[in-house]
Amino acid sequence: MRSPRGLLAISGYLAGRHAPAASVSTTGHHSLFFARAIQILAQPEPVRLQELSAPDSGILELRLERPEVKNAINWDVMRRLRSAIEKIQADAAAKVVLVASSVPGAFCAGADLKERKLMGSSEVGEYARSLRSTFSSFEALPIPTIAVIEGAALGGGLELALSCDLRICGGNAELGLPETGLAIIPGAGGTQRLPRIVGRSRAKELIFTGRKCDAAEAVMMGLANYCVPAGEAYQKALDIAREITQKGPLGIRMAKKAINQAMEVADMSSALAVEGECYEQLLHTQDRLEALAAFAEKRKPVYTGK
Repeated sequence: MRSPRGLLAISGYLAGRHAPAASVSTTGHHSLFFARAIQILAQPEPVRLQELSAPDSGILELRLERPEVKNAINWDVMRRLRSAIEKIQADAAAKVVLVASSVPGAFCAGADLKERKLMGSSEVGEYARSLRSTFSSFEALPIPTIAVIEGAALGGGLELALSCDLRICGGNAELGLPETGLAIIPGAGGTQRLPRIVGRSRAKELIFTGRKCDAAEAVMMGLANYCVPAGEAYQKALDIAREITQKGPLGIRMAKKAINQAMEVADMSSALAVEGECYEQLLHTQDRLEALAAFAEKRKPVYTGK
């Protein structure tokens, strides 16, 4: 977000370029133009990625900030999400990602239906494919991801949360996939990720009916890990993230890989083979030797991710 000083400089530059020649009749028009320009410049970025400072180094925060439409996802938001994912992938120091909203009462309302209404069928198909790919890239991040859900997580918003490893709900959370009410189906992974999390029968019920569930029910069916009082989901997620960052980062990465890859194979022997391969990759790491030394010396290990 631009600073007020920057806004003054920009508005002054615009005024200098476009100022009318002392005409009273155009003053109101130009004042309205400049006010609108400043308003646009003052709007926050719809997707913001930042790393928390020490002692929470290694925890990244991905925030949705589009309050006028409850964080609805349009093409611009999607492109910015993809850019954020690429930055996370390139950050060797990243250990955990928190996905949260800066908009009170809304995690993400799903697709931007006003933009969708202006699209042709081929454009809608392209949008769905791009969003599906974006969420798959997010799901494939090697580090843990935690969705912080306060308020509505609907449609594509819930599909974003489903691509996270953990989901923490405030007591005001409302989760659902209402797409069948629009004569379509969830198209960004919802028909595949939801049954893998809550089971086939429950997923069918939620998708067929488009019914919304609250935070307590989400925990009961395994859709969410925790339900905490409204307004406290971020702190709970941060507490979990802090626990994770105290563990061996290579071990965490291999644990995620073993779980995700093994869940996609057909039989237990193949799944155990995946686990074995991941375990083997950790045997000769400096972190494993450091953990053994720290245990013997009765001290806290200092991991380097090597």
